Amino acid sequence: MTHPILFSSGIELSPLVISSGLLLRSWDVIASRHDNIVSDEGLGLSWKLYKQPGTDVVILAFEASSDSSSKLQPDLVPYSDLLLSTKSNPEFSVNNTAVTLFYENHQKLAQLLKSEINLSNQSNTKLIVTGHGLGGSVASLFTISLLDNVGSGKKRPLCITFGSPLVGDKKLQQAISRSAHWNSCFLHVVSHKDPLPRLFIANSYMPFGTFLFCSDKSSTCFENPDSSLEILVQLGSINAQSQGNQSSEYGNIIENLKPICKDLTTRAEDKFQPDSLLACISLQLQALGLTPQIQQQQQQNIDINALEAKMKKLEEKLIVQRRIIFDPSKKLNQMKGHMAQLEWYKKETKDEGKGYYDSYKNMYYQRDHDVVELHKKLTIYWEKMVEEAKLKPQREGSAFRTRYLYGGTTYRRMVEPLAISQYYKDGGDDYMKKKRSKHFELLEEWLNEAGDKDKKNLQSTSKKNVQAILTIDSCFWAHVEEALLSCKELKAGKEKEEAVKKLLKFEDYIYGVLKNYEVSPEIFLEQSSFMRWWIEYKGIKGTSYSSPLASFMNDVGKRKGYIQGTYDFP
Repeated sequence: MTHPILFSSGIELSPLVISSGLLLRSWDVIASRHDNIVSDEGLGLSWKLYKQPGTDVVILAFEASSDSSSKLQPDLVPYSDLLLSTKSNPEFSVNNTAVTLFYENHQKLAQLLKSEINLSNQSNTKLIVTGHGLGGSVASLFTISLLDNVGSGKKRPLCITFGSPLVGDKKLQQAISRSAHWNSCFLHVVSHKDPLPRLFIANSYMPFGTFLFCSDKSSTCFENPDSSLEILVQLGSINAQSQGNQSSEYGNIIENLKPICKDLTTRAEDKFQPDSLLACISLQLQALGLTPQIQQQQQQNIDINALEAKMKKLEEKLIVQRRIIFDPSKKLNQMKGHMAQLEWYKKETKDEGKGYYDSYKNMYYQRDHDVVELHKKLTIYWEKMVEEAKLKPQREGSAFRTRYLYGGTTYRRMVEPLAISQYYKDGGDDYMKKKRSKHFELLEEWLNEAGDKDKKNLQSTSKKNVQAILTIDSCFWAHVEEALLSCKELKAGKEKEEAVKKLLKFEDYIYGVLKNYEVSPEIFLEQSSFMRWWIEYKGIKGTSYSSPLASFMNDVGKRKGYIQGTYDFP
C-alpha cells in the first residue's frame, strides 16, 4: 500500500519569510534606523510611524515602557467587544497588561489611524504593525482591532512581533484560526534562547499565526498552533536559566538570519527518506538545536525520538484538518445539480396533481424514495455552510452569508417542506417549536438581516410569475399540518375553543399570503394537503360560513385566476 507523501510547510515557509525583507524593514523602524520616523508617546506605550519613500508601505512599531514591561503578569481577562467574537464563540480572554496598555492608548491610536494612516477603500496603503516584547503583544491586539474593521477585504495589515509573550487563550486562537485570512496576518519571531515568548505557556495561553523560531545558526517556521506551543515548551526546558533577549540581540539575529542549513537537509534526507514528514520535522528540530548530540553536550534529558513522534502526530492532525475543512464553493455546483433534480421532481408531481410536498410525504413511487438521498445531501451541505458562517468572525461571516444568501434561501424554500412532510408523517406536531432545524432558522434570519436590495429581490413576487415562485414562507406546510390537527381536535371535541382560535388565525394567515401572491398555486392541486384541509374545514363550518378566505376558496374562477396570475384581490 502506497502512503501519501506528507511535508511540513515550515521548511519552505522559513526561506520565504527571510528573503522577503519584511523582518529587517520592520526591525529598522523598531531600532529607529531611519531619519524620517515620526514618534509619539502615550500612557506606558510609545509608537513610531515610518512611511517608506516611493512605496505604499507604512510601518507602525510599538514599544512598551520599561515600567509597563516590568509589570507584565499572566492574568487573563475577558475580551468580547470585537466582531472577532461570534455567536458560537462570544468571549475569549487576553493578557491583562497588554490589553490595558491598548485601551489606555486607544483614543490616540484611533486618531493616528485617521490622520496619518490611510486605510480607506481608495487607498493602496500596505500597513505593517510590529513591536518587540510587550510592544509586540500590543501590536497583535492593535492588528486584531484593524482586522475587525476591514473584514474580508484585501487590505489586511501584517503583524510582525519579535520576542513577544503569548497574548490570549485558546478561544482567541480558535477565533482567529477560523479565518485563514486573519491567521496569515500574524508572524512571530522567537529566539530559541528568549524566555519571554514562553513565559505564559503554563497559564492557559495559546499561540496563533505563524512562528519563526531562530537558533544561532538557523531558523524554521511552524503554522500549527499546537506544534508552536510544543516547541515553546521544549525550548523552555533547555533554556530554563536564560534571560530575555535585548533589542540588540534580536537585531543581530535578524541580520544574520538563515533558513535551514543545507548540510542538515542532507542528513535528514539520508536518515528519514521513507517518512517525508518525519524527515521534515527532524530537520526543523535540528535547526533549533534539538538533537541528541546537542542535548548530550548540554546535559539535557529530552527524548528527541519521542518529541519527533509527537510533533509528527500534531502536524498530521493539522494536515487532515486542512483536507476536510468545509469549502462551500467546492461543492456548490454539485448542490445546484441536486436542486435541479428537485425542480424536475416538483414539476413531475405537479403534472400528476399531487405536488411534491404530498408526493414526498406519502412516498407513492420509487422516485420519491430517491429524493430522500437528495434531501440528505442538500441538508448536510447547508448545515455545514451555516455552521461555517457562524464560526467566522462576524464581519467576515456577514460577507460569507451574503455570498450564499440566494442559494440558501432557495434551498430553504425548496427543502424545508420535505423536512416538514417527514416530521408530520411520523406523527409529529408543533414543528416550529419542537423540530425546526437551527440552520433553517439562521438562513431565514440572515435573509431578514440582508440589505434592502437583496431582500426585495428574494421576497418580492408578482402575479406575472406566480406559476414559477417557491412559497415564500418555507414553513407554510407546517401551518397547514397544524390546521389539519386542529380540525381533528375540533371533530373530537377536544380543546374546542383553542382549536377554533387556531383555525381562525390560520385563515387570516392563508388569505394574507394569497393576497400577496406569496404562495405557489400548487396548493390548489386536487390531492394536496391544503385542499384536504379546506374540505375538512368547510365541512366543519358549513356551506353558509362567510369569510374572505371562504369567498375566495368557494369560487373556482377566483382560484383559477390566481393560478393564471389574473385575479385581483379586493
